[in-house]
Order: sequence, then structure tokens, then C-alpha cells
Amino acid sequence: MEVPEIEKQIGINLYSTDTTGLGGQLRQEIEDFIVKEITNREEGEEGKYLIVELTKRDWDTHHLTRTLSRILQVSQKRISVAGTKDKRALTTQKISIFDTDASEIEKIHLKDIELKVLGRSRKSVELGDLWGNDFRITVRNIENSPEETEALLKKTTDEILAQGGVPNFFGIQRFGSVRPVTHLVGKAIVEGNFEKAALLYIAEPFPEEPEETKNARQFVKDTLDFKEGLKTYPLRLGHERAMMNHLIANPEDYSGSFRVLPQNLYRMFVHGYQSYIYNIILCRRIEAGIPLNRAVEGDIVCFRNEVGLPDSSKTEKVTSETVNAMNRLLKLGRAFITAPLPGYNTEFASGIPGEIENGVLKELGVSLEGFNIEKFPEMSSKGTRREVLLEVKPKFEAGEDELNPGKSKAVLEFMLPKGSYATTVLREYMKVDPLKMS
Repeated sequence: MEVPEIEKQIGINLYSTDTTGLGGQLRQEIEDFIVKEITNREEGEEGKYLIVELTKRDWDTHHLTRTLSRILQVSQKRISVAGTKDKRALTTQKISIFDTDASEIEKIHLKDIELKVLGRSRKSVELGDLWGNDFRITVRNIENSPEETEALLKKTTDEILAQGGVPNFFGIQRFGSVRPVTHLVGKAIVEGNFEKAALLYIAEPFPEEPEETKNARQFVKDTLDFKEGLKTYPLRLGHERAMMNHLIANPEDYSGSFRVLPQNLYRMFVHGYQSYIYNIILCRRIEAGIPLNRAVEGDIVCFRNEVGLPDSSKTEKVTSETVNAMNRLLKLGRAFITAPLPGYNTEFASGIPGEIENGVLKELGVSLEGFNIEKFPEMSSKGTRREVLLEVKPKFEAGEDELNPGKSKAVLEFMLPKGSYATTVLREYMKVDPLKMS
């Protein structure tokens, strides 16, 4: 099946399953998207950190931590989470609050928020605590009968199980759902063109944006008049406005304009470009007929860490002597085939996988030295590798859609390791524009 144009823009040009898409709609109700964090943390009775189980409905994680810090009258830095969760969803996760008494939690009465004290710890909740997430997702408004939907679900699931999972693509969220510009900004930065990068981020309009936003961006793109542009830029575009204010005060300081952004945002640009290149390499491997769950000579595999997740810091190149032993480890889930997120010090495969990797870099005109960014060292990336297969074992059911008479619904349940996107699984079932999955 043909993939939507917006996915081609982020380097994805295929599905790994041959089935017809369900179509349908996500998140008609908030409870249609349920996420529960998986962690190995065990809490005790002592320690400076109060550990709380947070269940939120239709709340942005950052907005919520700001709100909690205001109610508790503590710095936002004292509240930490293992990972941000979808806003339009019902999500459950652990949070830690430094030097706060359990009785303080009783003061918090927020709509659609449930807080349950679990205990105390000497260690805050951090990214490393997150193993993965359990998902229960309802797809509604499907045109097929429940029986047809069930048959489609079975066929797609059988194909996914046969190939050991789905391609571990970076989904549209990595690039910007309405405005997939992140990788384009990153490309300009890697090429050393900060002016182009800044103007892409500030002023490149995208079709799905509101009309007033497109007009405001187009004006700045055409005129480079930041002072006048600020009068029409919506206040919600705070990052773009901050960059324009910097450029008004410091004309031509395009690299400096990125320093007004939060670190987690400015680091996303180069990561986005790496993700785009990775997605293309992964597609080329599939198109070449090389499996994602069986190594060939020249592949680079990484190994499982102590909690069972892929550890890209421990890699080994597959040779003709080791290929059989490596495939036994792959079958046991102790090793994983990888593809590169290229940087200035990345290890590349050899053999046919290496030809694919180097061919994509050559085709895109990627200079690896460009990832060592002298004007902005904090954006530099030596690169890494990422497993090519997202191992998943979905369970499913189908039925009448009680919200949409005459239509059917599908319910999918699966677990994913951290750093993976539920939409990467859902796209194989729904085969729709990713904006319908956001």
C-alpha cells in the first residue's frame, strides 16, 4: 500500500505488512488511549524523595508538573518523572517529589488527576527507571463489520508475529506532527548553515497549520522583518518569538538564536536529522529483502542489558564465522540487529548492510564531520546505533462501536520498550495519515 505523503517526508516509504488498512479513528474518547508505565522500582519507607503514582487524563506532563510545583510551593526541579506521556490519553506513571511530606499530597485537588502515595526513596524517579509502557488502544469508526475487522486484525497480527515485530521507525512525533520540520532544521545545522536552520524553524509554513500562523510565518520568510513579524505571531509560538527577539537584539546571530531555546528542544534538531537518515536506511534494508530478525554478514548487533533492553553501547560486527551463533542469540532475544543514527564517530556495518548504510549517506550528501558542531558544541553528536526491529506481540479484539452506530471498533493491547512509538505499531493496522493517529 502507498504510504501517506507526510510519512515519506520523514523517511518512511513502506509498510511491513501487506494487509488492507482498518482506517478508523483514534482518541475519540480520552479512555481510548490507555498507557501504563512499566518500571522495576520498589519503594520503601525512608528517603528524601516522596514517590507517588500519578494517573492523569488529558493533561500535558510538563503543564502538570508546573501546576503541582505551584500548589506545593516547591521548585519544578524537585518533581521528576521517568518519561513524558501522551496528553490525550489516560496514563499512569510514577513521579518523585524531593523533600515533601505525604500529607502535602492531600492538598492537591485537580480535575482528572489521581495521586496515590507509594512510599519514599533515596533515589528520584529518572529516565533510567523506565523499562517500557503497556498500551490498550481503541480504534473506532471502522467502516467494516466486526467480523471483517476481526479477520483483518488477525491477518495483520499474524504477519507481525511472523516477522518478530514491526520496523522500529521513528514516528511523526519525533519530527513534529503538524509541522514535520525538526529534521530539516537539523540538516541545515549539520551543514553549518545556522541562518537557514533558524529561518526554517521560525518561518517555514506547513499546510496543516492554522491560517493565521501560516500567514505570519510567510510574512517573516518573505521579509526577514522580525520586529514587524512579532506583531502577528501567535503568543503560543513562544519558542519562535524568543528566537526573533534575540535576532532583533543581535542581528545575524543565527546560531545564538538557538541558545534561547530549552536544551531538550535544541538537541532535538540534530537528533531529528539522524532519525530521518535512520528511517531511510531501515526502508532500504526491507526493500533489499534483508530480514530484520535475522543477521547477515556485516551486520552490527547490540546486546541485551541486565533488564532485557537493547544496549547500543555493547555492539559486535557479524562475520561469516559468527553469523550462526549470532542468529541463535537473536532468536533468544539476547541480541538485536542495529542501524545507524549517524554522527561524527559512528560505527558502520560492512557487507550488504554496509553498502545500504553508506549508499544512503552518499545519496543524501551527508558529511559526518558536520555532526561535530563547533558553533554549538552542545548540539554535536558522535552518533549511535538503534535496533531495527520493534519486538511486539499484540493482542486484539473487535466489536460493534457503541459510539458510532453501524461501525466497528478494534481494541489492541501490547507492551513496548522505552523510546518506542505506539503509532509505529498502529500504522501497520490502520494505514492512515499519521495526523489521524495523533
